[in-house]
Amino acid sequence: MQAIRSILVVIEPAHSESLALKRAKLIAGVTGAHLHLLICDRKHEHSALLSLLKAGLQEDGYSVTTEQAWNESLHDTIIDVQQAEGCGLVIKQHFPDSPLKKALLTPADWKLLRVCPTPVLLVKTSTPWAGGVILAAIDVGNNDAEHRELHHAIIDHGFEIASLAKAQLHVISAHPSPMLSAADPTFQLKETIEARYREQCKAFQAKFDVDDAHLHVEEGPADVLIPHLAHTLKAAVTIIGTVGRTGISGALIGNTAEVILDAVDSDVLVLKPQTLMDDLGALATKA
Repeated sequence: MQAIRSILVVIEPAHSESLALKRAKLIAGVTGAHLHLLICDRKHEHSALLSLLKAGLQEDGYSVTTEQAWNESLHDTIIDVQQAEGCGLVIKQHFPDSPLKKALLTPADWKLLRVCPTPVLLVKTSTPWAGGVILAAIDVGNNDAEHRELHHAIIDHGFEIASLAKAQLHVISAHPSPMLSAADPTFQLKETIEARYREQCKAFQAKFDVDDAHLHVEEGPADVLIPHLAHTLKAAVTIIGTVGRTGISGALIGNTAEVILDAVDSDVLVLKPQTLMDDLGALATKA
């Protein structure tokens, strides 16, 4: 978070209280990041609103620019502007679609999560971050280099947000159920599976001072366990990673990040491995 120099804030003109802008001001107030306000609008009918927001923010000491733009779709517009402005974070308020609409069309926010080459913060509530709980969700069962990098980024962002908001950082990792047919005896007993997962967590526990009371290693599917724990802890922010499944598999199966987005009662920060963000950035540049 501290390294982010510019934040793209998507403004929804139909909603008088911009929760996305509220979160952007919180982050920029600590990091000094520049704010670029974007209204995705074909007709450019919101100049007065942007001028009003800009004047208020400048009066409060923020560095701010504004823009109205449209390019075929909401997520394409956001990514075009993010690339042009070099923004290191996109903040947008999330408005859930109806189950019927989701069954027929891929939600715009899902598309944004899949292809945006920067972290995306989707704001869902007005719950203050200050003094609350930040929940970082990782999958230590995937221990290849890409996932290790992603785990580190998730916990690093969780640690920074917790420090910024004087909040508590909790970490969750879901593990699979025991399988008697597993070739590795470790995965035949719940106790040995949990022990292996906890062992994998020791390095980041030491680095980020996460004690056992704030580490949750539990059996079950991540898309069920993470929302359950977020609700139990009354988390203000849930931080998750995605490897950005796209195409038919993404449409039919659905990414865990997308399922969790609509299931948690908190803001959601979604991160990707750096290599994937670099690839997506290159694709966006060519588009």
